[in-house]
Amino acid sequence: MPNPPADPAGPCLSVWAVTRVGAKSAAKYGIGAWPLGLRLALGAGAALGAGTAGSLAYARAGGTGADILRDLAVGWAYAGAGLVAWWRRPANRTGPLMVAEGVTWFIGNLQGTSVPALFAVGAWWEALNMAVLAHLVLTFPDGRTTSTRTRLLIRFSYGLVAAGGLLRAMTYDPARAPDATYLDCRGCGPNPLLVDGATGLFEPIDLAYRGGALVISALLAVAVVHRWRRASAARRRALLPAWIAIGIALAFVAWDVVLLTVPGLSGFGADLVLLLSDLAQIAVPLAFLGGLLRMRLRRAEVGGLVIEVGADPTPARMRDVLARVLGDSSLRLGLWQHDRGGRGGYVDQGGRTVRAEGPRASRVDSARGTPLAVLDHDPALAEDPELLAAVGAALRLGLENAWLRTEAKEVTSRIVRAADDERRRLERDLHDGAQARIVFALMALRRVSKGVADHPDAKVRDSVAEVEQSLRLALEELRGLAHGIHPAVLTREGLAPALAELARQAELPVVVAAEPGRYDPVVETTAYFTVCETLANAAKHARAEAVSVSARRHGSTLVVETVDDGIGGADSARGTGLRGLADRIAAVDGVLRVHSPAGGGTRVRAELPCG
Repeated sequence: MPNPPADPAGPCLSVWAVTRVGAKSAAKYGIGAWPLGLRLALGAGAALGAGTAGSLAYARAGGTGADILRDLAVGWAYAGAGLVAWWRRPANRTGPLMVAEGVTWFIGNLQGTSVPALFAVGAWWEALNMAVLAHLVLTFPDGRTTSTRTRLLIRFSYGLVAAGGLLRAMTYDPARAPDATYLDCRGCGPNPLLVDGATGLFEPIDLAYRGGALVISALLAVAVVHRWRRASAARRRALLPAWIAIGIALAFVAWDVVLLTVPGLSGFGADLVLLLSDLAQIAVPLAFLGGLLRMRLRRAEVGGLVIEVGADPTPARMRDVLARVLGDSSLRLGLWQHDRGGRGGYVDQGGRTVRAEGPRASRVDSARGTPLAVLDHDPALAEDPELLAAVGAALRLGLENAWLRTEAKEVTSRIVRAADDERRRLERDLHDGAQARIVFALMALRRVSKGVADHPDAKVRDSVAEVEQSLRLALEELRGLAHGIHPAVLTREGLAPALAELARQAELPVVVAAEPGRYDPVVETTAYFTVCETLANAAKHARAEAVSVSARRHGSTLVVETVDDGIGGADSARGTGLRGLADRIAAVDGVLRVHSPAGGGTRVRAELPCG
């Protein structure tokens, strides 16, 4: 039905009746249990049949080819968009409502037929599509009424079309009031609902009917404005098509007022307004489809969510990415934490508690069913459970990956610390045990050596001297072994003296510039053996002539650099030494950087957190 001047915003009748009465029928006959494909086929068939019948009747009543094409474009745009919405979100009533809008759009055209029963249907329910549109606007995008006032307004709309439309049809004689409809209905009819002698009441009833439509349109606008003011940014974007529909309804009202004020208005201006109104009507279902496509694009973005938040995501970073993907700037992310009393709860990045119940909450549990996080989001997002499920799965994967990485780091760090503790223990055992015994043996042997200094048998004196020399060599080798396991100077004096001692023992000239100071034992040990490895590489592989070593603290980071003048070309991917260093440094949350251009020497930089 194209923009009826006589029934402008007649927002008012029957999908409430359809949903109320139809719900009982559906329960009785099991229609709601029918396969979705069958229901979609029935909806498509109804839209096709209504459009065909309406177009034939419109042509008989004098509609031009352009009028019929515009009429079909609007009605089938609603039906087509509704079928897509119904298919993509079958649990949401918005799709069936849009299909109903597309079907009822053509009802008024039936007044152009010569079949009395069809004419009566067209005259009575001419404004039914406006009631469906009001229902659609008030329930979009959830497809459900959210308040008692909304439900009353929808019922009043359908009631006005049902009762008011019937009274109007009972007094409507197309021959005496040819301008009462958008059709040229002088030859339409007959009207089987017409009551003899009641035609004189048509004008006041028609005026009252339009007045009721104006009141409903005003209340509809107030309801949508109220919803808009209370809505979040995400819901406002979802409600935008409803605003377009309100604008169309107001345009109908304004056009009707103009026609009432200037009854003879016609020509290009009127045709242009009708055309613009039709185009605006087409924009509503297209806007809804655009919203669906945006939702699908958001689901596609979810696939990159884990990559975008990074391997070690912070709560603030995860919250910002989720807010962008879901289009909800008010989103809060609560992560599960245990308090000191052993109880748990969800806490956001600011330390505030996030509730896990209600229409705004979506919980995310681990694969084992333990709580991980909760999303406090706009309630409108609950109407897209597939999007929330995809986001929940991505969030679960990201959190569990982060947890596994953290656990792996902690395990590796514990292993490294345990290994360093064992090194120090071995060094102490060797120093306090085997080395001490050898020293005591040497002291005893010296006393023996003095006692046999005048012994007449030279073999005895030589044997004692040989044993003493062997013990001295054994002591030196044991000290070297203990130093390789863990240098005692590192434990006693710290990193700088240990690096200086290491430089004195190196095979090539080494210059050390190390700031004095003590660090965590694991950090000192990691830094020391990093320099050990790089000095060994410089001597064995780089053919370097000199090496410089520096160790300085930059804020909360200890930076240790080793630079040689060798041939370069060091590659951690091809050697186990640098790979092992990188793993060891990563175990204490450090970073290893290697710059080794061919022919340009090698620079190895270790950045270690030192608190």
